[in-house]
Amino acid sequence: MIEIVTIETPSLGDRTYLATDGASALVIDPQRDIDRVLAAAAARGVAVTHVFETHIHNDYVSGGLALARQSGAAYHVNAADAVAYSRVGISDGDTIEVGPSMRVRVIATPGHTFTHLAYALEDALTGAVAAVFTGGSLLHGSTGRPDLFGAEHTLALAAAQYASARRLAAVLPDRTPVCPTHGFGSFCAATTAGAAGSTIGEEKRSNPALTLGEGSYVTALVAGLEAYPAYYAHMAAANASGPDAPDHVPPARVTAGELGWRISAGDWVADLRGRRAFAGGHIPGSLSFEYGDSFATYLGWLIPWGTPLVLVGETGRQIAAAQRDLSRIGIDRLAGAAIVSSAGWPASSRLATYPVSDFPGLAAAWDVQDLTVLDVRRISERARGQIAGSVHVPLHELPARLHQLPRGSLWVHCQGGYRASIAASLLQAAGHTVTVVDDDFGRAAGAGLPVTGPSGRAAAAVA
Repeated sequence: MIEIVTIETPSLGDRTYLATDGASALVIDPQRDIDRVLAAAAARGVAVTHVFETHIHNDYVSGGLALARQSGAAYHVNAADAVAYSRVGISDGDTIEVGPSMRVRVIATPGHTFTHLAYALEDALTGAVAAVFTGGSLLHGSTGRPDLFGAEHTLALAAAQYASARRLAAVLPDRTPVCPTHGFGSFCAATTAGAAGSTIGEEKRSNPALTLGEGSYVTALVAGLEAYPAYYAHMAAANASGPDAPDHVPPARVTAGELGWRISAGDWVADLRGRRAFAGGHIPGSLSFEYGDSFATYLGWLIPWGTPLVLVGETGRQIAAAQRDLSRIGIDRLAGAAIVSSAGWPASSRLATYPVSDFPGLAAAWDVQDLTVLDVRRISERARGQIAGSVHVPLHELPARLHQLPRGSLWVHCQGGYRASIAASLLQAAGHTVTVVDDDFGRAAGAGLPVTGPSGRAAAAVA
């Protein structure tokens, strides 16, 4: 009996898989913090003997090499990938025996990357397919994005992605569980993918790559692509060079008094507290990155790569959790950390603040203040509904476009408040007068604001 264990990484929208027959274990696409994988193996009393990468990842630093070295496992990577370390090079059609009753069949599935592989896990005794690990190829209701290698390759990779999905559907039984790495919030997914389980048969009925013709699929796929995090540019190179396991040594503690000069020197000070607590009092020039599943993605997206980073948190445990998340995207060395409750934290009179409101509050201010509404959502979100007359600057573009914004009162909103808080902190640090709208955009029309839908007509409600 083969057991498949899913190890979730919600902060990146990815999954790692461990499969075991009770004697040996294999791992697919491990995240960098391999202690979670080793703990899952230890809990089942098995050793990891084989590690597989579906591709050289673009959205996180892999733990595959470190896991293989620590466990003594064979490390399987496409033979066509140019990497700086020893591995077991594998290619389309290869079969790898794993333990007494598992084998892995290698299936080339280019599209998300040029050298992408999928792995069909089979019961070596019966030949039954237990699952297919599809990485960034066939996802639940979607596919991996094909544009990470530049616009000049996007159409060719999109066509390859279509052919790869069709190949998997043709060679695998309908009952085969589909186990993708990406697609649960990851920007590596071309479109939003489902989090529930799926099978080849279910994908045949619902996945655009399997229900549309090639031309329609490619056109729709490419038209729906939006920006992806800037830190992706550094991940493939890190993975090809052979990343070590992260060093989770706690960062040096710094005093509140040091934070001001660090900000003046160009360091980033990221405050992990809740966004309303940040608005109520923070070190001037520090930035709001409330700790949660979106933290690492947006901090990694916005920080100029290599900038010294100091974290401000409520507890050492919170800072340690944030440090683990950052290590997954290659931010290993922190310049320091400060605890808000520590001795010497500034009195409230020395802290910066800004107002927090909601959409009814914005509607009330609309007629009595000279204000500008700033929308920092993605293009696709704004297309579904927007406040008439608002200025649109997606959050990832904001640092480069701060100079384009008016100097008067700015009310900034997103879809639910998280990104608006980041934006408000960036704006205040740049000298703007700002109010953050911490509210669900679905309430905007009901608050009496002039919300328009995709056609430009007033919308009764916008979800």
